[in-house]
Amino acid sequence: MFVTSIGMSQIAPVLPLYIRHLGVHDKALIDQFSGIAFGITYIVSAVFSPIWGKAADKYGRKPMLLRASLGMAVVIFSMGFAQNVYELIGLRLLQGVITGYGTACTTLIATQTDNEHAGWALGTLSTANIAGSLLGPTIGGFIEDNLGMPDVFFITGALLLIAFITTVLFVKESFTRPGKKTLSTKEIWGILPEKSLTLIMLATFFVINLSLYSVQPIITVYVGELSHNASHVALLAGITFSVTGLANIIAAPILGKISDRFGAHRVIWVALAVAGIVFIPHAFVQDAWQLMVLRFVFGLAAAGLSPSVNTLLKKITPGSVTGRVFGFSMSAGYLGVFGGSVLGGQIAAYMGIPYVFLITSALLLMDAVWVYFQVYKKLPVSSVQSMV
Repeated sequence: MFVTSIGMSQIAPVLPLYIRHLGVHDKALIDQFSGIAFGITYIVSAVFSPIWGKAADKYGRKPMLLRASLGMAVVIFSMGFAQNVYELIGLRLLQGVITGYGTACTTLIATQTDNEHAGWALGTLSTANIAGSLLGPTIGGFIEDNLGMPDVFFITGALLLIAFITTVLFVKESFTRPGKKTLSTKEIWGILPEKSLTLIMLATFFVINLSLYSVQPIITVYVGELSHNASHVALLAGITFSVTGLANIIAAPILGKISDRFGAHRVIWVALAVAGIVFIPHAFVQDAWQLMVLRFVFGLAAAGLSPSVNTLLKKITPGSVTGRVFGFSMSAGYLGVFGGSVLGGQIAAYMGIPYVFLITSALLLMDAVWVYFQVYKKLPVSSVQSMV
């Protein structure tokens, strides 16, 4: 997960620059194409994630890890040879078809961990993911500055190949293949003990990802404006991405333990509220270093979002259908990533970058209010600890 995260996060800060490299020079078009190129992977992933989740429940999670890592290695390596922005978008679409390493990792950890330690285990997985995200953007910016943009994709492909080899050699899974009958979506829904809570968590995961990724396509452009188009924009953007990851590394294990002790539903609500408030001053910064500080503070809050949702879903989901439910969860997340990245690009193009942060803040705060009344107020810790 660590190596895969490094490889995937290298791409984010250089994507708008690569689109310019491919011949698009109008700022508004760069914003729009960046949102589409970033988000198209995730809308396709939303369609295929339940399919891969079903395959994971039937054939095991390790085969899904191998499929995703090898497939992404080939596709992302090929992006370095793109001749125009449409070929890049096409390859990003293909990446969405075969992706799913993170989903399989989450499902594997969830099914191999008892409920009492689920928060800690999933928080640790999040730490590995975020640690890679910490290094990836800075590495991507450094590679772009010193080697060239296509090399970012070549090196990312090589790192994903390393992830494939590492999975082959070191990942072990205790998996018993179920019978021939495969449950339909309706049958799975029928055996879920907490249907309302499951729906709320899926919707919350959608909103979280929509909010988190609305700013991804425009961070590099924003850093360029704040730094007055300095010569090392890619590196500065990489650092801006990375400080969020550093904060996650610090906070994720701590919040995971707090989640196990006091309840994931409480951590989700507090994290949503803090993240929503912190987004507001993003719109009013005057210098790149101010943005970096705010991204660090945001990262501390964000460390309590996705891991807590996964922890709560794990605790309320029967083990036999964990892969399917996490597949639905990741579909909701991928739809959020797509919606957020496209929304962010469009808002930036037509209203200006500061409005991306203000609208994102509003979404997070509205979700915090919803979770407070529908989950936090109605779900005591004792009931969570006694669930499936």
